[in-house]
Amino acid sequence: MDFKKYVRDIDNFPKQGVGFKDITPLLKDPEAFKAASEALLQFIGNQKIDKVVGMESRGFFYGPVLALELGAGFVPVRKVGKLPHTKISHTYDLEYGTDTLEIHADAISEGDRVIVHDDVLATGGTAKATCKLIEALGGDVIQCNFLLELTALHGASKLVGYKVKSLMRF
Repeated sequence: MDFKKYVRDIDNFPKQGVGFKDITPLLKDPEAFKAASEALLQFIGNQKIDKVVGMESRGFFYGPVLALELGAGFVPVRKVGKLPHTKISHTYDLEYGTDTLEIHADAISEGDRVIVHDDVLATGGTAKATCKLIEALGGDVIQCNFLLELTALHGASKLVGYKVKSLMRF
């Protein structure tokens, strides 16, 4: 299936000068949504996976679907102040400033085999910070899966040492 035809470009969103890849056409089409889920699952193959970690907020679209199909738990990684229980955090650099992500401290157990999932791999900072959180809790990042990758931003270069798979590249 040509998944790219289900992704539309939105200019100047969320701010002036940014080109946004909108995946909502893919999400609203049941056939495309299912086919993308199946393709993301094929990236994982028969590997035993304990947890799928999805990043706020668009990693929450496919992350739970993957977890359900894999017989794994789903773990959300969120921005500061959004998780209610004991958590750990990781602060990372952005182009202009910093950001912080959090995960519940009991979300990953020592030796858990983890898939990291997000909708877009852009600069790679969020994915790398998420991998660091998982590893701090004793998890093993098996793979990082993305619906799409913005290759001009070289995000995969921040994920050296991790297996990276993207369904679409722009």
